[in-house]
Amino acid sequence: MNKLAILGGKAAVPLSARKVEWPIVTKQDHEAVNRVLESGKFTSMSAGESEVSDLEKEWANFVGSKYCVAVSNGTTALHLALSALDLKPGDEVLVPALSFIATALAPLYHLLIPVFVDIDPITFNISLDDMERKRSERTKAIIVVHLHGLPADMNEILVFSQKYNLKVVEDAAQAHGATYDSKNIGTIGDITTFSLNVSKNLPTCGEGGLITTNNHELYEKMLMNRQFGELVKEGEKREYIHQTMGWNYKLNSIQAAFTRSQLERFEEEQEIRNGNIIRFLKSISELPGVIVPQVYSDRTHVWHILRIRFDSQLAGLFELKNGQFREVIKKVLAAEGVPLSEYQKIPLQGHQVFQYKKGYGDEYPWKISNQTYDYQIEDTPNTLDVIENTLTLQKMHLNPNSDVLLKNYADAFYKLFEHLTIVESIGKNIDAFPPWTTFPQREIKGVF
Repeated sequence: MNKLAILGGKAAVPLSARKVEWPIVTKQDHEAVNRVLESGKFTSMSAGESEVSDLEKEWANFVGSKYCVAVSNGTTALHLALSALDLKPGDEVLVPALSFIATALAPLYHLLIPVFVDIDPITFNISLDDMERKRSERTKAIIVVHLHGLPADMNEILVFSQKYNLKVVEDAAQAHGATYDSKNIGTIGDITTFSLNVSKNLPTCGEGGLITTNNHELYEKMLMNRQFGELVKEGEKREYIHQTMGWNYKLNSIQAAFTRSQLERFEEEQEIRNGNIIRFLKSISELPGVIVPQVYSDRTHVWHILRIRFDSQLAGLFELKNGQFREVIKKVLAAEGVPLSEYQKIPLQGHQVFQYKKGYGDEYPWKISNQTYDYQIEDTPNTLDVIENTLTLQKMHLNPNSDVLLKNYADAFYKLFEHLTIVESIGKNIDAFPPWTTFPQREIKGVF
Protein backbone atom coordinates (compact mmCIF):
# COMPACT_ATOMS: atom_id res chain seq x y z
CA MET A 1 0.00 0.00 0.00
CA ASN A 2 1.14 3.58 -0.68
CA LYS A 3 2.10 5.54 2.40
CA LEU A 4 -0.20 8.45 3.20
CA ALA A 5 1.26 11.81 2.22
CA ILE A 6 0.43 13.21 5.65
CA LEU A 7 2.91 10.65 7.02
CA GLY A 8 5.59 11.37 4.44
CA GLY A 9 4.37 9.37 1.43
CA LYS A 10 3.98 10.57 -2.15
CA ALA A 11 0.84 12.62 -2.79
CA ALA A 12 -1.84 11.03 -4.95
CA VAL A 13 -2.36 14.25 -6.90
CA PRO A 14 0.87 15.30 -8.67
CA LEU A 15 1.77 18.98 -8.49
CA SER A 16 1.66 19.15 -12.28
CA ALA A 17 -1.98 17.99 -12.30
CA ARG A 18 -3.12 20.67 -9.86
CA LYS A 19 -2.61 23.56 -12.27
CA VAL A 20 -6.22 23.71 -13.40
CA GLU A 21 -7.76 27.18 -13.45
CA TRP A 22 -11.22 28.64 -13.71
CA PRO A 23 -12.39 30.50 -15.65
CA ILE A 24 -10.68 29.63 -18.91
CA VAL A 25 -9.74 32.84 -20.72
CA THR A 26 -9.43 32.31 -24.47
CA LYS A 27 -8.34 34.40 -27.44
CA GLN A 28 -12.03 34.95 -28.12
CA ASP A 29 -12.46 36.47 -24.64
CA HIS A 30 -9.49 38.79 -25.20
CA GLU A 31 -10.98 39.89 -28.52
CA ALA A 32 -14.32 40.61 -26.87
CA VAL A 33 -12.71 42.83 -24.23
CA ASN A 34 -10.52 44.56 -26.82
CA ARG A 35 -13.63 45.26 -28.89
CA VAL A 36 -14.95 47.38 -26.03
CA LEU A 37 -11.62 49.09 -25.39
CA GLU A 38 -11.40 50.08 -29.03
CA SER A 39 -15.00 51.32 -29.08
CA GLY A 40 -14.55 53.65 -26.11
CA LYS A 41 -18.10 52.75 -24.97
CA PHE A 42 -17.54 51.59 -21.40
CA THR A 43 -20.91 52.01 -19.65
CA SER A 44 -24.50 51.18 -20.50
CA MET A 45 -25.18 54.93 -20.58
CA SER A 46 -22.64 55.53 -23.36
CA ALA A 47 -24.29 56.59 -26.62
CA GLY A 48 -24.17 53.68 -29.02
CA GLU A 49 -23.14 51.10 -26.39
CA SER A 50 -24.67 47.69 -27.05
CA GLU A 51 -22.68 45.07 -25.10
CA VAL A 52 -24.86 45.29 -21.97
CA SER A 53 -28.19 45.24 -23.82
CA ASP A 54 -26.97 42.44 -26.11
CA LEU A 55 -26.01 40.35 -23.07
CA GLU A 56 -29.46 40.96 -21.59
CA LYS A 57 -31.14 39.80 -24.80
CA GLU A 58 -28.88 36.77 -25.16
CA TRP A 59 -29.38 35.62 -21.55
CA ALA A 60 -33.15 36.15 -21.75
CA ASN A 61 -33.16 34.07 -24.92
CA PHE A 62 -30.97 31.39 -23.31
CA VAL A 63 -33.24 30.85 -20.29
CA GLY A 64 -36.48 31.63 -22.12
CA SER A 65 -37.54 34.66 -20.09
CA LYS A 66 -39.17 37.77 -21.52
CA TYR A 67 -36.87 40.24 -19.80
CA CYS A 68 -33.37 40.50 -18.36
CA VAL A 69 -31.60 43.26 -16.42
CA ALA A 70 -27.80 43.24 -16.14
CA VAL A 71 -26.37 44.54 -12.86
CA SER A 72 -23.08 45.02 -11.03
CA ASN A 73 -23.12 41.76 -9.02
CA GLY A 74 -25.32 38.99 -7.63
CA THR A 75 -25.99 40.81 -4.37
CA THR A 76 -27.28 43.94 -6.06
CA ALA A 77 -29.38 41.64 -8.22
CA LEU A 78 -31.09 40.31 -5.07
CA HIS A 79 -31.57 43.82 -3.71
CA LEU A 80 -33.11 45.08 -6.96
CA ALA A 81 -35.40 42.06 -7.10
CA LEU A 82 -36.73 42.76 -3.61
CA SER A 83 -37.04 46.47 -4.36
CA ALA A 84 -39.43 45.75 -7.24
CA LEU A 85 -41.90 43.71 -5.20
CA ASP A 86 -43.68 46.49 -3.24
CA LEU A 87 -42.57 45.05 0.07
CA LYS A 88 -42.83 47.29 3.14
CA PRO A 89 -40.20 47.92 5.83
CA GLY A 90 -40.61 45.29 8.53
CA ASP A 91 -42.07 42.66 6.19
CA GLU A 92 -40.56 39.20 6.66
CA VAL A 93 -38.73 37.23 4.00
CA LEU A 94 -38.14 33.48 4.33
CA VAL A 95 -34.48 32.66 3.69
CA PRO A 96 -32.66 29.28 3.78
CA ALA A 97 -30.20 28.93 6.65
CA LEU A 98 -27.53 27.48 4.33
CA SER A 99 -26.40 29.91 1.66
CA PHE A 100 -23.89 32.67 0.99
CA ILE A 101 -24.37 35.65 3.32
CA ALA A 102 -25.66 37.89 0.49
CA THR A 103 -28.94 35.93 0.45
CA ALA A 104 -29.63 37.07 4.01
CA LEU A 105 -28.16 40.57 3.78
CA ALA A 106 -30.18 41.64 0.73
CA PRO A 107 -33.45 41.82 2.72
CA LEU A 108 -31.75 44.04 5.31
CA TYR A 109 -30.71 46.50 2.60
CA HIS A 110 -34.41 47.03 1.91
CA LEU A 111 -35.42 47.13 5.61
CA LEU A 112 -36.94 43.65 5.38
CA ILE A 113 -36.51 41.04 8.09
CA PRO A 114 -35.00 37.65 7.18
CA VAL A 115 -36.53 34.60 8.84
CA PHE A 116 -34.25 31.59 8.59
CA VAL A 117 -35.63 28.28 7.36
CA ASP A 118 -33.98 24.89 7.66
CA ILE A 119 -32.90 22.90 4.62
CA ASP A 120 -33.78 19.55 3.13
CA PRO A 121 -30.94 17.15 4.09
CA ILE A 122 -30.81 15.59 0.61
CA THR A 123 -31.04 18.56 -1.75
CA PHE A 124 -29.54 21.10 0.72
CA ASN A 125 -32.26 23.51 -0.41
CA ILE A 126 -34.98 25.25 1.59
CA SER A 127 -37.36 22.93 3.46
CA LEU A 128 -41.05 23.24 2.63
CA ASP A 129 -42.03 21.79 6.02
CA ASP A 130 -39.94 24.33 7.89
CA MET A 131 -41.24 27.17 5.70
CA GLU A 132 -44.71 26.26 6.92
CA ARG A 133 -43.50 26.39 10.52
CA LYS A 134 -41.62 29.68 10.15
CA ARG A 135 -44.20 31.60 8.13
CA SER A 136 -46.24 34.26 9.90
CA GLU A 137 -48.80 36.88 8.94
CA ARG A 138 -45.87 39.25 8.39
CA THR A 139 -44.24 36.98 5.79
CA LYS A 140 -44.48 38.49 2.32
CA ALA A 141 -41.77 36.80 0.24
CA ILE A 142 -39.42 33.82 -0.10
CA ILE A 143 -35.87 33.79 -1.38
CA VAL A 144 -35.33 30.31 -2.82
CA VAL A 145 -31.66 29.39 -3.31
CA HIS A 146 -30.79 26.70 -5.86
CA LEU A 147 -27.77 25.75 -3.81
CA HIS A 148 -24.65 24.45 -5.55
CA GLY A 149 -26.51 24.21 -8.86
CA LEU A 150 -29.40 21.89 -7.89
CA PRO A 151 -32.88 23.44 -8.22
CA ALA A 152 -35.16 23.49 -5.20
CA ASP A 153 -38.64 21.91 -5.22
CA MET A 154 -40.24 24.76 -7.15
CA ASN A 155 -43.65 23.17 -7.79
CA GLU A 156 -44.23 22.71 -4.07
CA ILE A 157 -42.83 26.15 -3.30
CA LEU A 158 -45.16 27.78 -5.84
CA VAL A 159 -48.18 26.04 -4.31
CA PHE A 160 -47.06 27.28 -0.89
CA SER A 161 -46.50 30.82 -2.17
CA GLN A 162 -49.88 30.97 -3.88
CA LYS A 163 -51.61 29.66 -0.76
CA TYR A 164 -50.25 32.56 1.30
CA ASN A 165 -49.87 35.16 -1.48
CA LEU A 166 -46.09 35.33 -1.20
CA LYS A 167 -43.63 36.64 -3.78
CA VAL A 168 -40.90 34.24 -4.93
CA VAL A 169 -37.36 35.38 -5.69
CA GLU A 170 -35.03 32.66 -6.94
CA ASP A 171 -31.36 33.07 -6.04
CA ALA A 172 -29.73 31.19 -8.91
CA ALA A 173 -26.22 32.53 -8.34
CA GLN A 174 -24.94 28.94 -8.59
CA ALA A 175 -27.48 27.48 -11.01
CA HIS A 176 -26.83 28.85 -14.52
CA GLY A 177 -28.32 26.47 -17.05
CA ALA A 178 -30.11 24.22 -14.54
CA THR A 179 -33.64 22.95 -15.23
CA TYR A 180 -36.59 21.92 -13.09
CA ASP A 181 -39.63 20.02 -14.39
CA SER A 182 -38.48 20.76 -17.95
CA LYS A 183 -38.34 24.51 -17.20
CA ASN A 184 -35.18 26.57 -17.25
CA ILE A 185 -34.16 28.17 -13.98
CA GLY A 186 -34.83 31.84 -14.58
CA THR A 187 -38.43 31.41 -15.71
CA ILE A 188 -40.31 29.93 -12.74
CA GLY A 189 -40.60 32.40 -9.84
CA ASP A 190 -41.54 36.08 -9.94
CA ILE A 191 -37.90 37.10 -10.36
CA THR A 192 -34.64 35.13 -10.67
CA THR A 193 -31.19 36.49 -9.91
CA PHE A 194 -27.83 35.22 -11.18
CA SER A 195 -24.27 36.08 -10.23
CA LEU A 196 -21.54 36.51 -12.82
CA ASN A 197 -18.74 36.46 -10.25
CA VAL A 198 -15.48 35.19 -11.72
CA SER A 199 -15.93 31.91 -9.79
CA LYS A 200 -19.34 31.08 -11.28
CA ASN A 201 -20.22 28.59 -14.04
CA LEU A 202 -20.97 31.59 -16.27
CA PRO A 203 -18.40 34.21 -15.22
CA THR A 204 -17.37 37.70 -16.05
CA CYS A 205 -13.89 39.16 -15.52
CA GLY A 206 -14.67 40.22 -11.97
CA GLU A 207 -18.19 40.91 -10.67
CA GLY A 208 -21.56 41.05 -12.39
CA GLY A 209 -25.15 39.86 -12.21
CA LEU A 210 -28.28 39.17 -14.25
CA ILE A 211 -31.96 39.30 -13.33
CA THR A 212 -34.74 37.62 -15.29
CA THR A 213 -38.51 37.97 -15.10
CA ASN A 214 -41.58 37.49 -17.27
CA ASN A 215 -43.39 40.42 -15.65
CA HIS A 216 -43.08 43.72 -17.54
CA GLU A 217 -43.98 45.87 -14.52
CA LEU A 218 -41.28 44.23 -12.38
CA TYR A 219 -38.83 44.61 -15.26
CA GLU A 220 -39.40 48.35 -15.57
CA LYS A 221 -39.12 48.84 -11.81
CA MET A 222 -35.76 47.07 -11.76
CA LEU A 223 -34.55 49.12 -14.74
CA MET A 224 -35.42 52.32 -12.86
CA ASN A 225 -33.95 51.18 -9.57
CA ARG A 226 -30.73 50.13 -11.30
CA GLN A 227 -30.25 53.68 -12.64
CA PHE A 228 -30.98 56.19 -9.84
CA GLY A 229 -34.74 55.82 -10.24
CA GLU A 230 -34.66 56.82 -13.92
CA LEU A 231 -36.43 54.89 -16.65
CA VAL A 232 -33.89 55.04 -19.46
CA LYS A 233 -35.13 53.06 -22.44
CA GLU A 234 -32.85 51.71 -25.12
CA GLY A 235 -32.38 54.13 -28.00
CA GLU A 236 -33.99 57.06 -26.17
CA LYS A 237 -32.27 60.18 -24.88
CA ARG A 238 -31.59 60.24 -21.15
CA GLU A 239 -33.70 62.95 -19.46
CA TYR A 240 -32.31 62.77 -15.90
CA ILE A 241 -35.82 62.60 -14.45
CA HIS A 242 -35.89 60.48 -11.27
CA GLN A 243 -39.21 58.81 -10.60
CA THR A 244 -38.27 56.86 -7.48
CA MET A 245 -35.42 56.14 -5.12
CA GLY A 246 -32.81 54.10 -6.94
CA TRP A 247 -29.19 53.02 -6.90
CA ASN A 248 -26.24 52.81 -9.25
CA TYR A 249 -26.16 49.06 -9.91
CA LYS A 250 -25.13 48.96 -13.57
CA LEU A 251 -22.87 46.42 -15.27
CA ASN A 252 -20.05 47.83 -17.40
CA SER A 253 -19.45 47.04 -21.05
CA ILE A 254 -16.17 45.16 -20.61
CA GLN A 255 -17.78 42.73 -18.16
CA ALA A 256 -20.77 42.27 -20.45
CA ALA A 257 -18.55 41.54 -23.46
CA PHE A 258 -16.50 39.00 -21.50
CA THR A 259 -19.64 37.15 -20.37
CA ARG A 260 -21.11 37.20 -23.87
CA SER A 261 -17.96 35.47 -25.09
CA GLN A 262 -18.14 32.91 -22.28
CA LEU A 263 -21.82 32.29 -23.04
CA GLU A 264 -21.00 31.20 -26.59
CA ARG A 265 -19.30 28.03 -25.30
CA PHE A 266 -21.26 27.67 -22.05
CA GLU A 267 -23.45 24.72 -23.08
CA GLU A 268 -20.56 22.77 -24.60
CA GLU A 269 -18.44 23.23 -21.47
CA GLN A 270 -21.36 22.30 -19.20
CA GLU A 271 -21.92 19.04 -21.09
CA ILE A 272 -18.25 18.04 -20.73
CA ARG A 273 -18.21 19.14 -17.08
CA ASN A 274 -21.29 17.08 -16.36
CA GLY A 275 -19.64 13.91 -17.67
CA ASN A 276 -16.40 14.53 -15.75
CA ILE A 277 -18.19 15.14 -12.46
CA ILE A 278 -20.63 12.24 -12.72
CA ARG A 279 -17.74 9.83 -13.35
CA PHE A 280 -15.88 11.21 -10.33
CA LEU A 281 -18.90 11.06 -8.02
CA LYS A 282 -19.82 7.55 -9.19
CA SER A 283 -16.29 6.40 -8.40
CA ILE A 284 -16.07 7.75 -4.85
CA SER A 285 -19.69 6.79 -4.05
CA GLU A 286 -18.55 3.16 -3.92
CA LEU A 287 -16.48 3.92 -0.82
CA PRO A 288 -18.21 3.15 2.51
CA GLY A 289 -19.25 6.27 4.37
CA VAL A 290 -18.95 8.61 1.36
CA ILE A 291 -22.34 10.02 0.33
CA VAL A 292 -22.38 12.03 -2.89
CA PRO A 293 -25.08 14.52 -4.02
CA GLN A 294 -28.36 13.01 -5.13
CA VAL A 295 -30.30 14.39 -8.09
CA TYR A 296 -34.01 13.75 -8.56
CA SER A 297 -35.20 12.85 -12.05
CA ASP A 298 -37.29 16.02 -12.41
CA ARG A 299 -34.29 18.38 -12.36
CA THR A 300 -30.73 18.82 -13.56
CA HIS A 301 -27.67 19.68 -11.49
CA VAL A 302 -25.02 22.02 -12.90
CA TRP A 303 -22.44 21.18 -10.20
CA HIS A 304 -21.22 24.64 -9.26
CA ILE A 305 -20.05 23.18 -5.94
CA LEU A 306 -19.70 19.49 -5.04
CA ARG A 307 -20.85 18.82 -1.47
CA ILE A 308 -19.90 15.39 -0.11
CA ARG A 309 -21.19 13.91 3.14
CA PHE A 310 -19.07 11.64 5.35
CA ASP A 311 -20.52 9.04 7.75
CA SER A 312 -18.05 7.41 10.15
CA GLN A 313 -20.47 4.66 11.12
CA LEU A 314 -21.05 3.56 7.53
CA ALA A 315 -17.26 3.54 7.11
CA GLY A 316 -16.98 1.16 10.06
CA LEU A 317 -15.14 3.69 12.26
CA PHE A 318 -17.44 3.37 15.24
CA GLU A 319 -15.15 5.19 17.64
CA LEU A 320 -15.13 8.38 15.56
CA LYS A 321 -17.82 11.01 15.56
CA ASN A 322 -18.88 12.25 12.15
CA GLY A 323 -17.21 15.59 12.85
CA GLN A 324 -13.92 13.85 13.63
CA PHE A 325 -14.22 11.73 10.48
CA ARG A 326 -14.84 14.81 8.38
CA GLU A 327 -11.88 16.68 9.88
CA VAL A 328 -9.42 13.82 9.46
CA ILE A 329 -10.54 13.34 5.83
CA LYS A 330 -9.99 17.05 5.22
CA LYS A 331 -6.46 16.92 6.68
CA VAL A 332 -5.41 13.66 5.05
CA LEU A 333 -6.75 14.56 1.61
CA ALA A 334 -5.24 18.05 1.77
CA ALA A 335 -1.83 16.38 2.06
CA GLU A 336 -2.72 14.23 -0.95
CA GLY A 337 -3.54 17.36 -3.00
CA VAL A 338 -7.35 17.40 -2.71
CA PRO A 339 -8.54 20.86 -1.54
CA LEU A 340 -11.70 19.93 0.34
CA SER A 341 -13.16 22.88 2.23
CA GLU A 342 -16.22 24.10 4.08
CA TYR A 343 -18.89 26.08 2.27
CA GLN A 344 -20.37 28.13 5.10
CA LYS A 345 -19.09 27.30 8.58
CA ILE A 346 -22.21 28.39 10.45
CA PRO A 347 -25.90 28.73 9.64
CA LEU A 348 -26.64 32.22 8.36
CA GLN A 349 -28.48 33.24 11.51
CA GLY A 350 -25.36 32.47 13.54
CA HIS A 351 -23.44 35.41 12.08
CA GLN A 352 -23.02 38.34 14.41
CA VAL A 353 -24.95 40.68 12.12
CA PHE A 354 -28.06 38.67 13.08
CA GLN A 355 -27.08 37.64 16.59
CA TYR A 356 -26.58 41.30 17.56
CA LYS A 357 -29.00 42.85 15.04
CA LYS A 358 -26.34 44.98 13.33
CA GLY A 359 -28.48 46.65 10.73
CA TYR A 360 -29.38 50.32 10.45
CA GLY A 361 -29.13 52.53 13.53
CA ASP A 362 -30.49 50.90 16.64
CA GLU A 363 -31.46 47.39 15.51
CA TYR A 364 -33.44 48.35 12.42
CA PRO A 365 -35.24 46.82 10.55
CA TRP A 366 -36.07 44.45 13.41
CA LYS A 367 -37.57 47.17 15.63
CA ILE A 368 -40.02 48.24 12.94
CA SER A 369 -42.35 45.31 13.54
CA ASN A 370 -42.24 45.40 17.37
CA GLN A 371 -41.60 41.66 17.27
CA THR A 372 -38.86 39.74 19.08
CA TYR A 373 -36.44 37.99 16.72
CA ASP A 374 -34.22 35.57 18.58
CA TYR A 375 -32.05 33.86 15.98
CA GLN A 376 -30.91 30.46 17.24
CA ILE A 377 -28.76 28.07 15.20
CA GLU A 378 -30.53 25.17 16.93
CA ASP A 379 -33.68 26.17 15.04
CA THR A 380 -32.18 24.65 11.87
CA PRO A 381 -30.91 21.18 12.87
CA ASN A 382 -30.57 19.86 9.31
CA THR A 383 -28.33 22.80 8.44
CA LEU A 384 -26.16 22.12 11.49
CA ASP A 385 -25.90 18.46 10.56
CA VAL A 386 -24.92 19.21 6.96
CA ILE A 387 -22.29 21.72 8.03
CA GLU A 388 -20.88 19.25 10.54
CA ASN A 389 -20.70 16.25 8.22
CA THR A 390 -19.86 17.60 4.77
CA LEU A 391 -17.00 19.09 2.81
CA THR A 392 -16.98 20.66 -0.63
CA LEU A 393 -14.93 20.82 -3.79
CA GLN A 394 -15.03 24.20 -5.46
CA LYS A 395 -14.00 25.92 -8.67
CA MET A 396 -11.31 23.73 -10.31
CA HIS A 397 -13.78 21.00 -11.30
CA LEU A 398 -15.61 23.61 -13.41
CA ASN A 399 -12.82 23.51 -15.97
CA PRO A 400 -13.94 21.08 -18.71
CA ASN A 401 -10.36 19.80 -18.85
CA SER A 402 -10.48 18.67 -15.20
CA ASP A 403 -11.09 14.99 -16.02
CA VAL A 404 -7.51 13.99 -15.17
CA LEU A 405 -7.55 16.07 -12.00
CA LEU A 406 -10.81 14.49 -10.84
CA LYS A 407 -9.37 11.03 -11.54
CA ASN A 408 -6.43 11.96 -9.30
CA TYR A 409 -8.87 13.16 -6.64
CA ALA A 410 -10.69 9.82 -6.78
CA ASP A 411 -7.35 7.99 -6.45
CA ALA A 412 -6.65 10.05 -3.32
CA PHE A 413 -10.02 9.06 -1.82
CA TYR A 414 -9.30 5.38 -2.46
CA LYS A 415 -5.81 5.71 -1.02
CA LEU A 416 -7.26 7.17 2.18
CA PHE A 417 -9.72 4.31 2.49
CA GLU A 418 -6.88 1.81 2.18
CA HIS A 419 -5.56 3.25 5.45
CA LEU A 420 -8.73 3.49 7.54
CA THR A 421 -6.99 2.12 10.64
CA ILE A 422 -4.46 4.97 10.49
CA VAL A 423 -7.24 7.44 9.66
CA GLU A 424 -9.16 6.32 12.72
CA SER A 425 -6.08 6.73 14.90
CA ILE A 426 -5.48 10.27 13.64
CA GLY A 427 -9.16 11.12 13.96
CA LYS A 428 -9.29 10.17 17.64
CA ASN A 429 -6.91 13.03 18.35
CA ILE A 430 -8.98 15.62 16.50
CA ASP A 431 -11.45 17.67 18.49
CA ALA A 432 -14.87 17.42 16.89
CA PHE A 433 -16.06 20.81 18.01
CA PRO A 434 -18.84 22.24 15.91
CA PRO A 435 -17.18 24.63 13.45
CA TRP A 436 -19.18 27.65 14.65
CA THR A 437 -17.59 27.50 18.14
CA THR A 438 -14.33 28.79 16.68
CA PHE A 439 -15.97 32.18 16.11
CA PRO A 440 -15.96 34.50 19.14
CA GLN A 441 -19.47 35.70 19.87
CA ARG A 442 -18.64 39.20 21.03
CA GLU A 443 -20.67 42.31 20.49
CA ILE A 444 -19.13 44.91 18.24
CA LYS A 445 -20.31 48.33 17.18
CA GLY A 446 -22.16 48.30 13.88
CA VAL A 447 -21.35 50.53 10.94
CA PHE A 448 -24.72 52.29 10.69
